[in-house]
Amino acid sequence: MSLPDLSFLHQAQASRDQGPEVPWPSSPPPRPERRSPLRPQGPLAELISELRSYQAELEAQNKVLQYSQAAAESASERFEALFASVPLALMVLDEYDVVVQANAMAHRSFQPTEQDRPLTALMPFVCEGDTQRVQDAFSAARTQGHSEATEVVFTIGDTGRITGDLHIACIEMAQDGADPVLQFLCAVIDQGPLLAERQALQQGNEQLHASEKRLEAIINSALDAIVCVDQHQRITVFNPTAAALFQCSASDALGSPLQRFVPDAAQALAFAQLTTQAMLGEMTALTASGKELAVEVSVSFERHAEGETTTVFARDLTGRKKAEAHRNELEAQLRESQKMQAVGTMAGGIAHDFNNILGAILGNVELAKADCGPDSPVLESLLEIDKAGRRARDLVRQILTFSRNEPPQRTHVNLAEVAHDTERLLRVTLPPAIELHMHLSPGLPPLLADPTQVEQALLNLCTNAVHAIGAERGRIHVEAARVRPDQRLCERLALAPVDYVALTVRDDGPGMDEAVLARIFEPFFTTKPVGQGTGLGLAVVHGVMRTHEGAVDVHSAPGHGSRFTLYFPAAADEAAAPAPVPSPAASAPAAHPGAQRSHHVMYVDDDEALVFLVQRLLRRRGYQVSGFTDPHEATAALRADPQRYDLLVTDYNMPGFCGVDLVREARRIRPDLPVALASGYVTAEIEQAAMAEGASALIHKPNDVEELCATVQRLVSGNEPA
Repeated sequence: MSLPDLSFLHQAQASRDQGPEVPWPSSPPPRPERRSPLRPQGPLAELISELRSYQAELEAQNKVLQYSQAAAESASERFEALFASVPLALMVLDEYDVVVQANAMAHRSFQPTEQDRPLTALMPFVCEGDTQRVQDAFSAARTQGHSEATEVVFTIGDTGRITGDLHIACIEMAQDGADPVLQFLCAVIDQGPLLAERQALQQGNEQLHASEKRLEAIINSALDAIVCVDQHQRITVFNPTAAALFQCSASDALGSPLQRFVPDAAQALAFAQLTTQAMLGEMTALTASGKELAVEVSVSFERHAEGETTTVFARDLTGRKKAEAHRNELEAQLRESQKMQAVGTMAGGIAHDFNNILGAILGNVELAKADCGPDSPVLESLLEIDKAGRRARDLVRQILTFSRNEPPQRTHVNLAEVAHDTERLLRVTLPPAIELHMHLSPGLPPLLADPTQVEQALLNLCTNAVHAIGAERGRIHVEAARVRPDQRLCERLALAPVDYVALTVRDDGPGMDEAVLARIFEPFFTTKPVGQGTGLGLAVVHGVMRTHEGAVDVHSAPGHGSRFTLYFPAAADEAAAPAPVPSPAASAPAAHPGAQRSHHVMYVDDDEALVFLVQRLLRRRGYQVSGFTDPHEATAALRADPQRYDLLVTDYNMPGFCGVDLVREARRIRPDLPVALASGYVTAEIEQAAMAEGASALIHKPNDVEELCATVQRLVSGNEPA
């Protein structure tokens, strides 16, 4: 808008002051001298001043309007540029969901191709499941001015989808002479990448959570105690194995110092700066109650943002220690068994020579007693020699009982009868200061054992108890009960898990220390003075229990007496023991000299004294005897005249020759010839080999004269023709 031109007012005022108007000459007049214009006076001047003031004000307002118009045009251009270039889908909607304006990002997002639905309205793009939420958001924007709907799914084309947050702002557009029109400025923020990232983060968190669960399960199910401590050596993790090992609940242990349970492990934490792992080996740990236990410890060091974490792994060595002790015990038992077996084998070999010597002594004593009269002064000496020889024979038999490994001939044995017989024998020689008490449980099953060996084992234990008490006052208790050993006892004594009859002999004597206990079953070991005891009593007991598939258990301590328990296998049933079969020596009829003169016996033994003795004994009974000390000569004589001999008796162990070989050769030469094998050390293997080769009998040396003669009579009589 331009201001009005008022210069004509100045010209009119000048014409009235100068007179009539003079026409302008054709040529310009000379320039008059410049004079100051005349200023109007009075009301006109005031009017002119007001008009000029109004003109200046109008000019200022015009400039303001021009600036505002330029600013508005610039702002509109900037808004259009911002609306078009912002990296968000922006659109302006009217109240009827019609898209009034949309930027390029909105068109690219909602109409990526020309075949897709045009962006004329927003609601058709909204997924059916989110329609109600979007409508509620528009309603909220009308009342509150703005609102939003998060994670709205927009369907693009046939298969496309956009997941984004819809932000809505309500604006009013003024109209000339009408009510303002409501419009909605909508911004769609694509959350697809963020959702993918969030989903990946959630999956990572889930995997981390699952990994933590697995780690927790591994820690909780580990067989080793796992304890984690922080940089201040305070316990932060305490697994169930640690709670069981240290006998402390996790709630009580958490926050406690590591030194409470593993005092020595705390010193090893100094290795954290040098390595990530360390094997500390065996240490002594403490339970919550202060009990010491052996553990194997290793540590692992981990550094992280919060500081350092040390994980202590502790493995309980109690079971391993017990297993090692048990193994050492078994190894000691094996060494003891091997030692006893070696000693037994040696004793059995020595017993063979002893038997030959004792046989010669006892046989010659019998001959000498027969040669002298009943009133002869020599008879008393011969009886003493016979008594000493029989004691020596019993000693050799004890050695053989200890050394034999073959099972004895076992029958059903009534333990009560054996115990009472032993009691009668003991009370004859029992010192007055020692009391003997028998406590046998009623209804005991019979033993499957050799009654003689059971009595011998019980007698040896009671005799040892008497000797242990000595001249002091004391008591000996003999008890018996039916038991089934537990697994630990079966493993320690190598017993089968079956029923046993436990025969216990205990005394209140001085007891034994560990050194003596380790050697009590060694043959010839004794704590008695020289000349008192042979050291074979307990060795014989050990041999008896071994051959009966049982065991002997010993408990003793200095000042607390001793307790020996014999575990005899119980019989399968409780049937009465069969009646004993009379021995051949007892049932054989007495030899008659006249009826035996035609029988010819070949006797073979490497001991010349024994051959000479047997020849004299049998010849006095009316037999013809051919004695040989060389088995080869005996074989040659038998081959030269097989029918001459009615019986062959041969020793088993001869230098360079075995009696079984001679039995085999004799049966080959004459199959019907009865053959007997004699030995002072007869094992199951020897007996089986001899019977397999056709031996008719086994003779255990040394024998009584009557027993030997009865066996010979039985064999030669059984070979006579009917």
